[in-house]
Amino acid sequence: MRLLIINPNSSASVTARIDEAAQAARQPGEEITTIRATGAPELIVTPEDAQQAEGAVTRTLAAWAAPVDGVILASFGDTGLVAVRAQTSLPVGGIAQSAYAMASVLGARMSIVSFSPAMADALRKTAQGYGHGERLVAMHMVEGASWDDPGAIQVTLEPELRALCQKSAREDDVGSIVLGGGPLAGLAARLQPHVSVPVIDGTTAAIATLRVALGLPSPRGDEVTRKAALA
Repeated sequence: MRLLIINPNSSASVTARIDEAAQAARQPGEEITTIRATGAPELIVTPEDAQQAEGAVTRTLAAWAAPVDGVILASFGDTGLVAVRAQTSLPVGGIAQSAYAMASVLGARMSIVSFSPAMADALRKTAQGYGHGERLVAMHMVEGASWDDPGAIQVTLEPELRALCQKSAREDDVGSIVLGGGPLAGLAARLQPHVSVPVIDGTTAAIATLRVALGLPSPRGDEVTRKAALA
């Protein structure tokens, strides 16, 4: 399986975080390449950011020459998903769609934890757009955070994000918690030992989804595939 992961924002450090999470989920014989969308904003927060990023994603995919079996879009707006599916016959997955689908398997109730209140509306609309609005029972955002480098968000805010996940697990009666936002890729694996319900990483959930879509279930068993999506 050869996957191309496109980060719809242009942050090199966030792209590195996404790639780290992807390579941790990669299985023997699989090839995963992570790139950033050329000409995209550094971080996607506003509708204007999303519009700019969508055009960048489609142009970046059109310029990609190496053969791939599937494409993953690694922003929690699944930015450009419809346009990319119209552009290619390959299977295309988004990290939000995959994360919410995983959450639906794990229970009737889920929450989202993310790094900024500015993300809340977009995350809620995406969940609602995929039909998970009733399943989403709580959202917890880090208040008052600031950063210079988006790739450092998960390190700088790890204690606050861990505390919010613990609060949600304790108070919200959820079956799982989705970490919302591309900059949080890979963080679930570090948080999971401290949280009593599954913490879902969108990047690894999307890889597991593409693997199944391509008819390539985990050679190491379904339980490993499930754990990969949760870490």
